[in-house]
Amino acid sequence: MSLQGKRIGFGVTASHCTYEAVFPQMEKLMEMGAEVVPVVTYNVKNVDTKFGKASDHIRRMEDITNKEVIATIPDAEPLGPIAPLDCMVIAPLTGNSMSRLANAITDSPPLMAAKATMRNQKPVVLGISTNDALGLNGVNLMKLMASKLVYFIPFGQDDPVKKPNSLVSKMTLLPETVEAALNYQQLQPVLIPFQD
Repeated sequence: MSLQGKRIGFGVTASHCTYEAVFPQMEKLMEMGAEVVPVVTYNVKNVDTKFGKASDHIRRMEDITNKEVIATIPDAEPLGPIAPLDCMVIAPLTGNSMSRLANAITDSPPLMAAKATMRNQKPVVLGISTNDALGLNGVNLMKLMASKLVYFIPFGQDDPVKKPNSLVSKMTLLPETVEAALNYQQLQPVLIPFQD
């Protein structure tokens, strides 16, 4: 399936260590002909870390997509009724944001964009990156896996010995997952041996 002309929201949450795996996939969606709309959490917009300055990450997303980053809930809300998306991606999706999405808490721009997209009966694709997916957050992961309109970039344990509760999506499968989700199908297998 071509993504030519598809309008894809791309939410980014604050798994800062995962950005370098995600930004090339944003570029890939653009290369495939999609219109990509970047949406970020407040921490992505404002917090500098050892993985880089927030302003540099924002600039990179804007350079890739040729669009200004959406960084407020009021600016994300119109992605439902006024400027709808064909699909909403959130990658990386932290455990914090995953728990909120699973429990219908809409307190960040990417979560508002996801809610707005599901309201329109369109797919939401999640690329998890969390240290507690097999811990207390496991219930939220399973709740989302059983939810209508929610699809996952295939994921696995990134470090079973040192971080036994951690799961990370294989971000290189993001475009294929979006293609499948646009047909309301989950890319399989969803559980994979994780390899960088």
